Amino acid sequence: MQKNCLYCGDNLTVLREHIKDESVDLIYLDPPFNSRQDYNVLFAEKDGTRSSSQIMAFEDTWGWNMDAEAAFEEIVERGGRVSDAMRAFRTFLGHSDMMVYLATMTPRLIELHRVLKETGSIYLHCDPTSRHYLKMLVDAIFGAPNFRNEISWKLSDAHSDAKQRARPLTGRIHDILLYYSQGASLRPTLHAPAR
Repeated sequence: MQKNCLYCGDNLTVLREHIKDESVDLIYLDPPFNSRQDYNVLFAEKDGTRSSSQIMAFEDTWGWNMDAEAAFEEIVERGGRVSDAMRAFRTFLGHSDMMVYLATMTPRLIELHRVLKETGSIYLHCDPTSRHYLKMLVDAIFGAPNFRNEISWKLSDAHSDAKQRARPLTGRIHDILLYYSQGASLRPTLHAPAR
């Protein structure tokens, strides 16, 4: 892996082909949320105003297909805790959008675990609809004892803001960061050292 190098492309391919084992100190992952929306790259005019020009960046809608099935089979064939978790998810979720999302995320999280240094940390940005599934999945990959914290990230247009007080409190008001460390070296000390 070269320093100061930007890789463009599918992160799974880049991780597998270009990133060495235990070579990364910090990972912040902000994957698609399975929001069932299309996202576009918006361009600006020379004066900085928003342009009507845009291109499709990605479609955040998931459906079971051959790619999802292949990812699922690859994970299950490895065996172990992650395989067990994925089989349990499939029993519970079937071929739902959430199952496709998990099948797509799992190989990437496995590779991120591989490239993270023993002293490294990962922050996984997710929303409340997928948080509980991702927490179980990351527990299986990184180990539940390496979970450090769940951080609530209040959205800038959250209902507690003055402009939102008239709206019912039913919308999404925060995202979640799941914080894990790679190894035991970052575990907090629970007792004062003996003197």
